[in-house]
Amino acid sequence: MRGRRAEFPTIAEAARLIAAKQLSPVEFARALLQRIATHNPHLNAFLTVTEKHALAAARAAERAVIAGRKGPLLGIPVGYKDIFETAGVRTTAHSRLLADNVPARDAETVRRLTEAGAVMLGKLATHEFAIGGPALDLPWPPARNPWDTRRFTGGSSSGSGAAVAAGLVLGALGSDTGGSIRLPAAYCGIAGLKPTPGLVSRRGVIPLAPSLDTVGPMAWTAEDCAILLDALAGHDPADPASVPGPGGSYAAALSHGIKGLRVGVVRHFYERDVPAEPEVRAVMASAERVFRDLGCSVADAVLPPAQEYNGVGRVIISAEAYALHEATLRTRLADYSRAFRVRVLGGALIRAADYIAAQRRRTELIAATAAAFEKFDVLICAPTAATAPMLSEQRPDDGFARPMLTTVANVAAVPSLVVCGGFTKAGLPVGLEIMGPAWGDATVLRAGHHFEREAGLRDTRPTL
Repeated sequence: MRGRRAEFPTIAEAARLIAAKQLSPVEFARALLQRIATHNPHLNAFLTVTEKHALAAARAAERAVIAGRKGPLLGIPVGYKDIFETAGVRTTAHSRLLADNVPARDAETVRRLTEAGAVMLGKLATHEFAIGGPALDLPWPPARNPWDTRRFTGGSSSGSGAAVAAGLVLGALGSDTGGSIRLPAAYCGIAGLKPTPGLVSRRGVIPLAPSLDTVGPMAWTAEDCAILLDALAGHDPADPASVPGPGGSYAAALSHGIKGLRVGVVRHFYERDVPAEPEVRAVMASAERVFRDLGCSVADAVLPPAQEYNGVGRVIISAEAYALHEATLRTRLADYSRAFRVRVLGGALIRAADYIAAQRRRTELIAATAAAFEKFDVLICAPTAATAPMLSEQRPDDGFARPMLTTVANVAAVPSLVVCGGFTKAGLPVGLEIMGPAWGDATVLRAGHHFEREAGLRDTRPTL
């Protein structure tokens, strides 16, 4: 549960210490590797720890610092969800089907962070092929929530959420098709950004549903996510889904205040569509007050029901995931986890007419969401209806049997940030979701950054 802030910095703080030669990248990497050795057996956040690789990269970063090089990610320890390809390092997608898969090249996002001087500590747990849900019939156990190890981390970027929350890494990469960055951010009390589709390259990331897949940063604060996004964003000509973004520094944009920002509260999402628990509603009410105190105008906003976004998302995800795995499912069905089979095999029953209808309805939902941003600069809502559930209570069909509030932003093709919005009386974190218009990633991060500073929630870490 809750504890005092651990003695390690955020990315922004560590960068300043490293630049001032007050923090050695090598000693910092060693300290976190020891922390991983101590706590990972209880958290299962890492599938692979790359100690030799990390120390070599940390030494290179230290030499660069001595030579006078500076950079916001130079010497910063990070981890990668195990669907991001890493040259010479096993990339399993948390599946026995890829247990021996060693890529020859880095994913483009990994390459960019490495070029910026980040130090990879290892590969992080996910759910099988980023959809399977927590499963006990795989070679590696599911990640556990650092706030209470009996509880779910959220998924599918489960190890990324746990590792950041536990202070095993300062930043991580995750993927988000229906909420897989933002659910772990909410349940683990960290920040996670699902960027505008096309802003960050997906080349070298094992796909789930290409129509909806995005990749993005996860860290302790919105500021740290902005620092990571500065390195990640940018056109990748080798990725056909990559689109030139607006440019500029996301971290630098945080210095501008948010007085006068028009904040829309999508209240019906968490009061009627997917009714939230009272403590979640209390956190949302508190968030509204924080934005008003910051000088924002706050009013209710209305979108189509969350169930419509979810219906579209589930048809697309099921059909595309099944299509990607059909050949292997025919020959190695038993090698997949039960949770994966429950979630994906239904895609075999989706007709082309159903899939096309879902894509057409998605176009209408994108337009309806965009219309809301003519009145508001950002929309806020609860990303989850409750705090992290017990791992033992997770159903294989979870996310299909009931709507997820995070899927809205995927279907609507807009950027969405989750930050820690507060805590329950039991000390569990509750997330706050902030959505913006397409290419409004900078505004979303700025709103999240100023909310965090005003709310004063970032000094509390889980007690491990």
